[in-house]
Amino acid sequence: MTDLIIQLVLGAIGGNIGGALMKNLSLGTLGNSIAGIVGGGLGGQILNAVLGGASAGGAAGNMVGDIAGGGIGGIVVMVIVGFIKNLMAKK
Repeated sequence: MTDLIIQLVLGAIGGNIGGALMKNLSLGTLGNSIAGIVGGGLGGQILNAVLGGASAGGAAGNMVGDIAGGGIGGIVVMVIVGFIKNLMAKK
């Protein structure tokens, strides 16, 4: 349960960092946070599945995986949603 919370929080942070870095894809603070939370949860779960639920570093390695998966997943989903939003706005 703690792993999921870490992934969701870092996803929200990642989504907002992505929005700050790529202003043309930003969804606003709330939108970036929501996309980041979804991406953080998905990214963290996918990374855990790929790594078999445990990293070589034990508990510390698992937390690093949660942080990386959550943050990167948050950025990726925010970018994808922002890109789709921009494409739909051009029509």
